[in-house]
Amino acid sequence: MSVFKAYDIRGIYNEKGFDKELAYKVGRYLPILLEAKKILIGRDIRLSSDEVFESLSKGITDSGCDVYNLGLATTPYVYYATASFGFDGSVQITASHNSKEYNGMKISRELAKPVGYDTGLAQLEKMVNENKSIPECATKGKIIDFDKSKEYIAFQSNFAKTWDLNISCDNSNGMANLFIKDIFSTHIGSGKEVHYINDFLDGTFPAHEPNPLDEKNCEQLKELVKKNGSDIGVIFDGDADRVIFIDDKARFVPPDMMIAVIAKHYLEKEKSMNILMDIRSSKSVYEFVEKNGGIPHIWKVGHVFAKAKLPEINAIFGGELAGHYYFKEFFNCDSAILAAILCLNIIDDLKKQGKKLSEFLDSITLYSNSGELNFRIENKVEAMEKVKEVFTSGDEKPSKIYDFDGYRIEFADYWFNIRMSNTEPYLRLVVEAKNDALLNEKVESISAIIKSYS
Repeated sequence: MSVFKAYDIRGIYNEKGFDKELAYKVGRYLPILLEAKKILIGRDIRLSSDEVFESLSKGITDSGCDVYNLGLATTPYVYYATASFGFDGSVQITASHNSKEYNGMKISRELAKPVGYDTGLAQLEKMVNENKSIPECATKGKIIDFDKSKEYIAFQSNFAKTWDLNISCDNSNGMANLFIKDIFSTHIGSGKEVHYINDFLDGTFPAHEPNPLDEKNCEQLKELVKKNGSDIGVIFDGDADRVIFIDDKARFVPPDMMIAVIAKHYLEKEKSMNILMDIRSSKSVYEFVEKNGGIPHIWKVGHVFAKAKLPEINAIFGGELAGHYYFKEFFNCDSAILAAILCLNIIDDLKKQGKKLSEFLDSITLYSNSGELNFRIENKVEAMEKVKEVFTSGDEKPSKIYDFDGYRIEFADYWFNIRMSNTEPYLRLVVEAKNDALLNEKVESISAIIKSYS
């Protein structure tokens, strides 16, 4: 399987074609793809990241292009620096939320526009595989150290209020540790506290895998919220482009429901704002946005698609079930820290009104939801098409069908989305219904169809 994926380059390092030789080749051809004279590079704390950086940088400089070394960085910090300081392109060396043996590269063009498989990675893969010789460059590029961390902290901090909150925070031994204390601990109110765990950089991720979407990796944070009676728990993934929340009852909050919290921040300022959500998002969120004067839009899963869609529809922000949140004010890119800041602002407002986050979420959660269910099967396309056929050819007719990124098929009392993963060998299913009984019935019937194709 190729390491060139829908959104990035990623794989187990030193296995299946991803090694320092590949990193060098990517560097050699990347200036051609991006038509670049200077490329910014950041990296995460993974044990292989320094080697990838050295090989990637050598490839880029051998092509006559300068490398600006951002050093250790969150992925959103790379986006910020790319867009703010006029780079032709950038690379963040990271495998995001994957376990320690993985690594990868997230590539952006000017203004932090993402390079996905359909917008450049396929072309780059072809260049690498064909291994065409490139004339030696008479003047090689330079590696220039480039640190804009103070500016970045100031930019993010500008969105924060002073919070009268008790906060628990799990940094997952990842890149959020670079900035989070400089932001959170300087905006906490008198007599309040931020309780940190896994608050040091360690590329072996000793406490848990850096994937907070997997609820088992949130157990430490849940216990911390209980122990400290926190108003909120916040947990970041490995490269700090995703954030997940634990409410004051120590419950895992589905990330799509936090779209409603952030929507509240914007819609209290101005109505009729366009707000983006992915095709898996709860109808509760869609209806909350409509009820509060916003205009909800459903679109494909993935940062490459979201970042392109935001400016197209002039959306103020967007969110995904995976815990990515995108902001017009952040170059249409995702920032976990900015999302956390805005959520803390709203939770602080709720507290001043005598309300808790759990109460707000319970008041807007109107349906029973399965969460994302994964099926590892061979005949994914056939299974998906069969599910569509069964549920669109019966007596009960759908009220709406979205036919991008798989299918989202809506009925009066329930809906489901079935889609193939862009990054893993799974067929994914989300079902939502008006009550648990109907939810269980539909999950069972759809699952039976899917499993018949395994």
